Amino acid sequence: MDVVRQLLLVLHIVGIGALLGGFFTQMKGMKTGDVRIVPAMTHGALTMLVTGVALVGVRQSALDLPVDNAKIATKLVILVAVLLLVWTERMKERVSVKVFGAVGLLTVANIAIAVMWT
Repeated sequence: MDVVRQLLLVLHIVGIGALLGGFFTQMKGMKTGDVRIVPAMTHGALTMLVTGVALVGVRQSALDLPVDNAKIATKLVILVAVLLLVWTERMKERVSVKVFGAVGLLTVANIAIAVMWT
């Protein structure tokens, strides 16, 4: 079951890469306001949600390892906020720079929580 957990973790990191990569590729457009939510960002956020929930389930149920529920809840709330932002804005030709910046900031915050919260 540890192999499944490791594969889920790899997919979770791929989701983060897709979301953050989509953000970084358009940062230059933030000066002109010419930014939009690219499909990679939406797919990345959805991948993070599915694999994150699966990771918690595998860790808690199958491997009987402890889970920091406060950390997971915080990360889930942030990810749901990101997902709502990218999902509602995905079809627009141009997105508000504030909304776009919030997606990037919340994504980096989620990564920081994952790494630094021990």
